[in-house]
Amino acid sequence: MVRQIATTIALLIQFPASAFADTTQYWAAKDAVSKQCEVVTKKPDGTLVKELTKATYKTEAEANDALKKLPDCKK
Repeated sequence: MVRQIATTIALLIQFPASAFADTTQYWAAKDAVSKQCEVVTKKPDGTLVKELTKATYKTEAEANDALKKLPDCKK
């Protein structure tokens, strides 16, 4: 009986934690001072870091691919 309760508690703790595992969003942005394009994890505020697109990306790789395609970021 104790083993069943311990197993149930362990499962209840594990499942909600995995539901919130990775909710990070990425933005393609441009630094206002250095004029360098970069991927950021915090929504750009428009003063020091300017948002280049209105899109958000689920992975850093997707954001980097989008960054390379933007005309403001081509070298």
